[in-house]
Amino acid sequence: MSLDEDTLTGLQRISSEKTYKKGELLLRQSEICGKSYLLLSGIARKYYLNDGKEITTELYFENDLAVSFDSYTLQQPSREFIEALTEVSVSITHYGAFQEAKKKYPKLITLDLMLAEYYAMWVEKRLFQFHTMTATERYLDILHRNPHIIQTIPVTVIASYLGISLETLSRIRAKI
Repeated sequence: MSLDEDTLTGLQRISSEKTYKKGELLLRQSEICGKSYLLLSGIARKYYLNDGKEITTELYFENDLAVSFDSYTLQQPSREFIEALTEVSVSITHYGAFQEAKKKYPKLITLDLMLAEYYAMWVEKRLFQFHTMTATERYLDILHRNPHIIQTIPVTVIASYLGISLETLSRIRAKI
C-alpha cells in the first residue's frame, strides 16, 4: 500500500528512531505494549516464559512490525517479551499518537487494517506449518526464507521457534 505525501509526513512526525543493543528488551512481560516497532535493521524476537523456559513465537527481520498484538490492540499487560537478537534500529510509533493520526489521515486506518490482515494470514500460515510439516521441513523453510539466520540467531532460539528440542535440531542439522 502506498501512502500519499501528506499521510507519510504525518506518520513520520509521530515516529522516532532508536537503536537497541543485542540483548536489550523492547518490551517486557507485564508491560503494556504502547508502541509499535518497525525494524529498520537487525533481528528481534518475541517470546514468553513457560515454567522458566523461553518459548520464541516470532522472529522479526528488516521491515517487520514488532508488537505484542493483543497487548497493543487492547492496551493491556503483555504476556510476552520483545528482545533484540542483534543490534536493531527501529522506527517507534506510540499507540496513542497513531490512534490520533488515524483521525486526521484516513489512509492510516486502511494501513492498520491491512497490517492486522497480514498478521492474521501469517498466524494462519504458521499454524498450518505446525500441523502439516515435519520439523525438518519447517527448518528448511526458515532456512530458505532467511538463510542468514544460522549465522545470526542462537540455535536455542531457532529450536524454540520451530517448536522442537535443541537435540532434535542438532539431529536435523547433522542430516542436512
